[in-house]
Amino acid sequence: MIAMPLLDFYTLPEFDAKLGVWEINENISFFRDRIDLFPEEYEEVEILKARKLLEWYCSRYLLHIMSNREIRGACLKDEFGKPYLKNSDYYISMSHSHELTAVIASRSIVGIDIQYKVEKISRIAGRVLSEFELDDLHRNYSLDALHVYWGAKEAMYKIYGRKEIDFKKELFVDAFTIQDGHVFSSGDIMKAGIKTECWIRAQILQDYVMVYAWEKTKKNLY
Repeated sequence: MIAMPLLDFYTLPEFDAKLGVWEINENISFFRDRIDLFPEEYEEVEILKARKLLEWYCSRYLLHIMSNREIRGACLKDEFGKPYLKNSDYYISMSHSHELTAVIASRSIVGIDIQYKVEKISRIAGRVLSEFELDDLHRNYSLDALHVYWGAKEAMYKIYGRKEIDFKKELFVDAFTIQDGHVFSSGDIMKAGIKTECWIRAQILQDYVMVYAWEKTKKNLY
């Protein structure tokens, strides 16, 4: 039986994906008692402390529930720190903020970001948004819209899956409107002569904004 803290579970047929959101009200023993770790995972958790360790266990447990499998697969990280499922053709992405954990799994390359809404995010707008994005934001400013922009860039950064990228000059989000708490948009990753087009979706979850994106096409610019 799935425990009550599973807030939401989505099947997303648009790109063959599953998405889960969990509210963390448990202590670490709740999750430790429910999943067995692989040797490579033990190496990762040994360096984690307190909240980070709890979030780590929660995301792996949530991912296992979403898989609907009796035996879980190893969730590891590549050389750039991007999580992946060993011996699986599903791509995954995870995010944590305050009490919520969000996990997405798809046959397309995906990224997800969830953020607790805070006013101080306005301080970073000029550093991460392009002139076009800033103009669009100023025309229809809201705290939700700013979080959507930030979350979309975080999600695309996870799709890119490498360490170094300029959020302002290499990640671009198309103009959007928020309708009934939902956003349907798109964006581009422009890096190293390659343009990766992405679909972007966002949802306002009361005090949180959740954004996920998936890769549409990739092409050389030169």
